[in-house]
Amino acid sequence: MIDDPVPSLGGSHSHGIRLRRLRLHAEGRTYDVDFRGADDSPRPLSVIAGAVSTGKTTILEFIDYCLGASDHPRHPEIMPRVRAATLEVELSGSPYLIERAVGEPSTFAYVRAGRLDEPGATPPERRPVRPAGHPDSLSSLLLSHCKLEGVQLRDDLTRAEADTDPLSFRDLMWLCFLPNERLDDKNLLFENVTMKHLKLRQVVDVVFDIHDDHSVELGRRIRAVEADLVAARNAYRVAEQLVEEQRLGGRAELEALHRNAKNEMSEAALAVAALDTRARADTTFAEELRERHREAALEARRAAAMLRDRETQVERMIALRTTYAEDVSKLTMLAEAGRLFEPLRVTACPSCLTPLAGSESRCGACQSDLTARTGTDGSAGALDVSAELRSAKAKLSELTDYLGELEREVPQLRVAAERAQEAEARAAAEVDVVTAHLVTPYLAQRDALARRREDASAAIQRAAGGLRLMHSLERRAANIDRKAALLASLREELAGAGGQPSRTDRSTMIGRVGQRYRQILEEWRYPKIADAYLAENLTPYMRGKPYTAASSGGRTLIALAWQLALFEIAWETRSSHPGFLLLDSPQKNFGQTGERGTDLADAATIEQIYRHLDTWLAGRGAGAQIVVADNAPPLSAASGIVVRFSRRPEQPPYGLIDDETS
Repeated sequence: MIDDPVPSLGGSHSHGIRLRRLRLHAEGRTYDVDFRGADDSPRPLSVIAGAVSTGKTTILEFIDYCLGASDHPRHPEIMPRVRAATLEVELSGSPYLIERAVGEPSTFAYVRAGRLDEPGATPPERRPVRPAGHPDSLSSLLLSHCKLEGVQLRDDLTRAEADTDPLSFRDLMWLCFLPNERLDDKNLLFENVTMKHLKLRQVVDVVFDIHDDHSVELGRRIRAVEADLVAARNAYRVAEQLVEEQRLGGRAELEALHRNAKNEMSEAALAVAALDTRARADTTFAEELRERHREAALEARRAAAMLRDRETQVERMIALRTTYAEDVSKLTMLAEAGRLFEPLRVTACPSCLTPLAGSESRCGACQSDLTARTGTDGSAGALDVSAELRSAKAKLSELTDYLGELEREVPQLRVAAERAQEAEARAAAEVDVVTAHLVTPYLAQRDALARRREDASAAIQRAAGGLRLMHSLERRAANIDRKAALLASLREELAGAGGQPSRTDRSTMIGRVGQRYRQILEEWRYPKIADAYLAENLTPYMRGKPYTAASSGGRTLIALAWQLALFEIAWETRSSHPGFLLLDSPQKNFGQTGERGTDLADAATIEQIYRHLDTWLAGRGAGAQIVVADNAPPLSAASGIVVRFSRRPEQPPYGLIDDETS
């Protein structure tokens, strides 16, 4: 068992970050994952269980996104639905909310004090994600709660005068998040990317305070924090003067004003409702008059509609009658044309102009039918339109009669509509005369209540604005206190360093982490363990060879043991680690051989992994937090499961996006 000597813990760390809840916001609903225990504090061990492709890794990636990652998961069930992600965390013991938009990766995060679903939350602060070194960035805020704000990393460890870059919280996440792809990869320490590999070593040194120029770095950070503290105090004095000029009063007065104004608004609304009830009760005697007015208004609308209908029909019938009259005139002229003009005689073929005999029916030259062009008697054929003429005259007569009826009705309907409108006006006047002396006092009271509501609304706005200024002032004061505490801590750390290059010898600390690494593998019964240690560059070795020489399953165990060893020793030595660890798919590459003996050994190893986590978190790791995403955790881990996704529609929850079951 692990028996490293450690300082007395004496309670949990006051600094660091703990995860409480993750919420994905969609249209009309949310998707939540809760990492709290029964006492509302973060669980030591939270296990996200379930089948593949149900959103376990997505949860860890959204946590990483809310903590400043450049992108978020883009699965088909995520992009059309989710609009934002909010992570509820504890920063140095105080609850905060970190929210980022989903879609195009946002360049800002919105941070505010408070909890999810908590009424009266404070206004959010807009913090840029990049550049990480900006004093108002999300990274600077998170690092300040890990006692690492203002740390610089060198581009070259061999030269003291090398260029430096500010430490980013993204660099620190390498020690807080072990994703699936790094478990069995041969690039655990980013060996393929020189700058990341160099940074990782410096991040570990900074977290453990074992970097070579520790005292110089402490002095530089002290000077930077002192300058920030002076600037913060100056800004606070300016803000305080502005608040005093506004003559807003104290927070207690503003809260009382806000509370009283809200009560006044509620009372005024109740008074208006009661006044309306009394007004309706006092004017019920006029209900008969109101009913007469409603009937008169209905009759006026009906008469006006009837008049419009008849007038419209008259306009249409006049146009139609004109059309039929023109048709009758044309047909009459066509019928009389044969009598007015002498019939033409055909003496030659109309087609070929050959002279014709009177008895011929066909042209001898072109064989055209002459009777089709002329009458049987050789004259031009007459057109018979008598039937069409009779029909047109009959329709014209019918239209004339109908139009006459409509024109006789219109004046009568116009008179009826005018009388109906006059009756409605008389009924309305009767209602007004009867109820005016009763309604007028209520109108005056209603106006008075409206003024009360307006005054209360103005008071609420004034109090809310004052409280926002107070909150801003208190936030600045809290920032000053945090910087002052950080400055005191850095000065104490510098005094404890005694001018030595580092507080603790680096080789000793690396050896201690390596010893824990070996002990963890022994506890997990890693087969044929020998020469397991960490090199000075943090590379894990097994059987005297680097981890890259191990099998895929062996690399999974080695990566887990390496990450846990760093996390555990950092926590036990009160280092600057954030205090949480995310592990994705710890069973990767287990149980792939199909051999019964191997599968049983893998199952035993999995049990040992979870037993180790439970034992450490309940003992030396009290106060730390570990979140694991695992397909099939053992029964011994059942108490730590916060959600289990089934991937079965009939057994909810289906997955993280529980209403997407296709």
